[in-house]
Amino acid sequence: MSPWIILAIVLGVGLLLVMYGVGIYNRLVMLKNRFENAFSQIEVQLKRRYDLIPNLVETVKGYIKHERETLEAVINARNQAVGGLQKAAAKPGDPAAMQALAGAEQMLSGTLGRLFALAEAYPDLKANQNMAQLTEELTSTENRVAFARQAYNDSVTSYNIYRQSFPPVVFAGLLGHGTDAEFLEFDTQAIAEAPKVSF
Repeated sequence: MSPWIILAIVLGVGLLLVMYGVGIYNRLVMLKNRFENAFSQIEVQLKRRYDLIPNLVETVKGYIKHERETLEAVINARNQAVGGLQKAAAKPGDPAAMQALAGAEQMLSGTLGRLFALAEAYPDLKANQNMAQLTEELTSTENRVAFARQAYNDSVTSYNIYRQSFPPVVFAGLLGHGTDAEFLEFDTQAIAEAPKVSF
């Protein structure tokens, strides 16, 4: 066989491998962009939730003056959750950022739960129109967060499955996709209970 034919075969095989590698890279980038976009939907809903909390605290403050400690705990937990969201938004899918956000959200949900439990003891507060509206908005936001989180986790699953499958797993590390993306797990029971207040 002529050296030119051997060279053509080697170049052809090399070109096919490069094209295959480019296809794997493009698919990894597409899947990563999908889960990052899905996280941005969570970010929108969590920001909405965080914006409602100061209004809720102001509404409650007039009725529960001697419960200052609980009100401060809610604001502190909200501020920590805002910080956790900012870190997670900078690196969606990063294990440390996702775990920090989940922990901050659980703490916030716990303090909101205590606030709503206190509010139950104040009939005038329960009857307050602002309180009823804020509670309804928080509940609908919690539902939106749950849907957005599910979409994010589905996108992360698709990315991780493709990244872990063969042959992409061989190329993923070389192409800058060496680790799995992290799911966003909340204690859904704590979040679901926090805004449920009957008026």
